Amino acid sequence: MEMEYFVPPAEAEEWYRYWIKTRLQWYVDLGIPAEKLQLHEHAKEDLSHYSKGTTDVEFLFPWGFDELEGIANRGDYDLTQHAKHSGVALDYFDQSANERYTPYVIEPAAGATRAMMAFLLAAYHEDEVEGETRTVLRLDWRLAPYQVAVLPLSKKPELEGVSTEVLNSLQPHFMCDYDVTQSIGKRYRRQDEVGTPYCVTIDFETLSDRAVTVRDRDTTTQVRVPIADLTHHFWNLTSG
Repeated sequence: MEMEYFVPPAEAEEWYRYWIKTRLQWYVDLGIPAEKLQLHEHAKEDLSHYSKGTTDVEFLFPWGFDELEGIANRGDYDLTQHAKHSGVALDYFDQSANERYTPYVIEPAAGATRAMMAFLLAAYHEDEVEGETRTVLRLDWRLAPYQVAVLPLSKKPELEGVSTEVLNSLQPHFMCDYDVTQSIGKRYRRQDEVGTPYCVTIDFETLSDRAVTVRDRDTTTQVRVPIADLTHHFWNLTSG
């Protein structure tokens, strides 16, 4: 995935540094620890003939730090080459500066496969819960395949009816899974392994108090939340 950002030549270095910082922070904000990332600025003798600068964001893969994304200041090479071969001028007149120029291109270039691998590696953890080893993917909620799992304590119709109600209230806002197979403990473990941040358990108390148990993937703590407040509860958690 490449993005070309067009800038005035005089501002190219400033925007180049801006995109290096912004792209590095993007990975951190989505859950990769800062200590597993580093910047590698290419030496001038290693640059392409048209490049004014290239910096890689590198991730600490199992084999060591390796390129995750490159950010390049490509100068005016792209537009001058297009203009040369198309016969169409691609310069720009900046009215505020009363100046005409060929824009420089700042190009962040990221690979979806490498990024996915880095997020998965950074999220993978093993810990111990209730005396057993647990595998858990601590994915940011925006990257998790499911954000909320709705889990009826049993398959009894009265619980499944309320569970469907809860599921229908959450689905317009979050990616949801619905799981009724095996014990509640095994279902928690399954959701931990795929990275689901929150589980909602509907039990027989729900029938009388209209509340559910919300379990946090990372801490395994559980809180009781009224069904009426559930969507708002998750919005507060994810917005934080």
